[in-house]
Amino acid sequence: MKKLSIALVLFIMGCAGIPDNVQPVDNFILQKYLGKWYEIARLDHAFEKGLTQVSADYSLRDDGGVKVLNRGYSTKENSWKEVEGKAYFVRGSNQGYLKVSFFGPFYGSYIIFGLDRENYQYSLVCGPDKSYLWILARGPKIKESIKDMLIAKAAAAGFDTSKLIFVAHN
Repeated sequence: MKKLSIALVLFIMGCAGIPDNVQPVDNFILQKYLGKWYEIARLDHAFEKGLTQVSADYSLRDDGGVKVLNRGYSTKENSWKEVEGKAYFVRGSNQGYLKVSFFGPFYGSYIIFGLDRENYQYSLVCGPDKSYLWILARGPKIKESIKDMLIAKAAAAGFDTSKLIFVAHN
Protein backbone atom coordinates (compact mmCIF):
# COMPACT_ATOMS: atom_id res chain seq x y z
CA MET A 1 0.00 0.00 0.00
CA LYS A 2 2.84 2.40 0.84
CA LYS A 3 4.46 1.85 -2.59
CA LEU A 4 1.12 2.54 -4.30
CA SER A 5 0.69 5.79 -2.35
CA ILE A 6 4.20 6.94 -3.25
CA ALA A 7 3.63 6.03 -6.90
CA LEU A 8 0.34 7.95 -6.94
CA VAL A 9 1.96 11.04 -5.41
CA LEU A 10 4.81 10.92 -7.92
CA PHE A 11 2.30 10.49 -10.78
CA ILE A 12 0.24 13.48 -9.66
CA MET A 13 3.37 15.60 -9.18
CA GLY A 14 4.52 14.56 -12.66
CA CYS A 15 1.28 15.84 -14.15
CA ALA A 16 2.14 19.30 -12.87
CA GLY A 17 5.61 19.32 -14.41
CA ILE A 18 7.08 21.41 -17.21
CA PRO A 19 8.02 19.87 -20.58
CA ASP A 20 11.59 20.19 -21.88
CA ASN A 21 12.35 23.44 -23.76
CA VAL A 22 9.38 25.24 -22.16
CA GLN A 23 9.91 28.23 -19.87
CA PRO A 24 6.91 29.80 -18.08
CA VAL A 25 6.66 33.56 -18.51
CA ASP A 26 7.98 35.70 -15.67
CA ASN A 27 6.57 39.03 -14.49
CA PHE A 28 3.11 37.55 -14.96
CA ILE A 29 0.17 39.70 -13.81
CA LEU A 30 -2.88 37.58 -13.01
CA GLN A 31 -5.27 40.57 -12.95
CA LYS A 32 -4.45 41.26 -16.61
CA TYR A 33 -4.95 37.57 -17.52
CA LEU A 34 -8.37 37.20 -15.90
CA GLY A 35 -11.46 37.27 -18.11
CA LYS A 36 -12.53 35.50 -21.27
CA TRP A 37 -10.14 33.85 -23.73
CA TYR A 38 -11.04 32.17 -27.02
CA GLU A 39 -9.35 29.00 -28.14
CA ILE A 40 -7.76 29.70 -31.53
CA ALA A 41 -5.99 26.35 -31.93
CA ARG A 42 -5.25 23.22 -29.91
CA LEU A 43 -3.73 19.80 -29.98
CA ASP A 44 -6.83 17.63 -29.72
CA HIS A 45 -7.79 15.51 -26.71
CA ALA A 46 -10.79 13.38 -25.83
CA PHE A 47 -12.16 16.05 -23.46
CA GLU A 48 -12.39 18.59 -26.31
CA LYS A 49 -12.98 16.29 -29.26
CA GLY A 50 -15.50 17.75 -31.69
CA LEU A 51 -15.99 21.00 -29.80
CA THR A 52 -16.18 24.35 -31.57
CA GLN A 53 -16.56 27.87 -30.18
CA VAL A 54 -14.34 26.92 -27.24
CA SER A 55 -13.58 29.55 -24.63
CA ALA A 56 -12.16 29.77 -21.13
CA ASP A 57 -13.12 32.30 -18.50
CA TYR A 58 -10.77 32.96 -15.60
CA SER A 59 -11.84 34.70 -12.40
CA LEU A 60 -10.63 34.90 -8.81
CA ARG A 61 -11.72 32.34 -6.23
CA ASP A 62 -12.37 33.21 -2.58
CA ASP A 63 -9.44 30.99 -1.54
CA GLY A 64 -6.94 32.97 -3.64
CA GLY A 65 -6.96 30.53 -6.55
CA VAL A 66 -8.36 30.97 -10.03
CA LYS A 67 -11.78 29.73 -11.14
CA VAL A 68 -11.59 28.21 -14.62
CA LEU A 69 -14.76 27.84 -16.68
CA ASN A 70 -14.24 26.07 -20.01
CA ARG A 71 -17.05 26.03 -22.54
CA GLY A 72 -17.49 24.59 -26.03
CA TYR A 73 -20.22 23.66 -28.46
CA SER A 74 -20.77 20.07 -29.57
CA THR A 75 -22.31 20.05 -33.06
CA LYS A 76 -22.76 16.29 -32.77
CA GLU A 77 -24.92 16.65 -29.65
CA ASN A 78 -26.26 20.09 -30.60
CA SER A 79 -25.50 21.41 -27.12
CA TRP A 80 -23.02 23.41 -25.06
CA LYS A 81 -20.55 21.58 -22.83
CA GLU A 82 -19.16 23.28 -19.76
CA VAL A 83 -16.70 22.27 -17.07
CA GLU A 84 -15.50 24.23 -14.05
CA GLY A 85 -12.07 23.85 -12.52
CA LYS A 86 -9.68 25.54 -10.17
CA ALA A 87 -6.08 26.60 -10.57
CA TYR A 88 -3.27 27.61 -8.23
CA PHE A 89 0.19 29.02 -8.78
CA VAL A 90 2.99 26.48 -8.47
CA ARG A 91 6.01 28.73 -7.86
CA GLY A 92 4.50 32.14 -7.20
CA SER A 93 1.95 34.53 -8.66
CA ASN A 94 4.51 36.34 -10.82
CA GLN A 95 5.17 33.27 -12.98
CA GLY A 96 2.78 31.85 -15.60
CA TYR A 97 2.93 28.36 -14.10
CA LEU A 98 -0.20 27.00 -12.51
CA LYS A 99 -1.68 23.64 -11.67
CA VAL A 100 -5.30 23.14 -12.68
CA SER A 101 -7.89 20.59 -11.61
CA PHE A 102 -11.22 19.69 -13.13
CA PHE A 103 -11.53 16.31 -11.40
CA GLY A 104 -11.10 16.22 -7.64
CA PRO A 105 -7.58 16.01 -6.28
CA PHE A 106 -5.90 15.49 -9.68
CA TYR A 107 -3.95 18.43 -11.08
CA GLY A 108 -2.25 19.06 -14.39
CA SER A 109 0.09 21.82 -15.48
CA TYR A 110 -1.10 25.04 -17.06
CA ILE A 111 2.02 26.73 -18.37
CA ILE A 112 1.89 30.09 -20.14
CA PHE A 113 5.06 30.23 -22.24
CA GLY A 114 4.06 32.83 -24.79
CA LEU A 115 2.20 36.03 -23.92
CA ASP A 116 1.38 39.48 -25.21
CA ARG A 117 3.10 41.13 -22.26
CA GLU A 118 1.78 44.61 -23.00
CA ASN A 119 -1.96 44.02 -23.48
CA TYR A 120 -2.51 40.34 -22.64
CA GLN A 121 -4.34 39.80 -25.95
CA TYR A 122 -2.87 36.38 -26.83
CA SER A 123 -1.15 33.52 -25.05
CA LEU A 124 0.52 30.21 -25.76
CA VAL A 125 -0.24 27.54 -23.17
CA CYS A 126 0.82 23.95 -22.65
CA GLY A 127 0.22 21.18 -20.17
CA PRO A 128 2.57 18.73 -18.46
CA ASP A 129 3.86 17.26 -21.71
CA LYS A 130 4.02 18.10 -25.40
CA SER A 131 0.65 16.54 -26.24
CA TYR A 132 -1.14 19.54 -24.69
CA LEU A 133 -1.00 22.90 -26.48
CA TRP A 134 -3.38 25.83 -26.87
CA ILE A 135 -3.26 29.17 -28.64
CA LEU A 136 -5.61 31.59 -26.90
CA ALA A 137 -6.76 35.10 -27.73
CA ARG A 138 -9.12 37.70 -26.32
CA GLY A 139 -11.25 37.56 -29.45
CA PRO A 140 -12.38 34.68 -31.67
CA LYS A 141 -9.86 35.69 -34.35
CA ILE A 142 -6.17 36.52 -34.25
CA LYS A 143 -3.87 38.20 -36.75
CA GLU A 144 -2.15 35.68 -39.03
CA SER A 145 1.27 37.12 -38.17
CA ILE A 146 0.68 36.58 -34.43
CA LYS A 147 -0.72 33.09 -35.01
CA ASP A 148 2.30 32.21 -37.16
CA MET A 149 4.69 33.56 -34.51
CA LEU A 150 3.03 31.49 -31.76
CA ILE A 151 3.04 28.34 -33.92
CA ALA A 152 6.74 28.87 -34.67
CA LYS A 153 7.49 29.32 -30.95
CA ALA A 154 5.62 26.09 -30.13
CA ALA A 155 7.39 24.19 -32.94
CA ALA A 156 10.79 25.46 -31.73
CA ALA A 157 9.95 24.09 -28.27
CA GLY A 158 9.26 20.66 -29.79
CA PHE A 159 5.47 20.57 -30.16
CA ASP A 160 4.02 18.83 -33.24
CA THR A 161 2.24 21.86 -34.65
CA SER A 162 1.23 19.94 -37.79
CA LYS A 163 -1.50 18.36 -35.61
CA LEU A 164 -3.02 21.65 -34.48
CA ILE A 165 -6.78 21.94 -34.84
CA PHE A 166 -8.00 25.44 -35.61
CA VAL A 167 -11.20 26.13 -33.72
CA ALA A 168 -14.28 27.48 -35.51
CA HIS A 169 -16.11 30.37 -33.83
CA ASN A 170 -19.51 31.54 -35.06
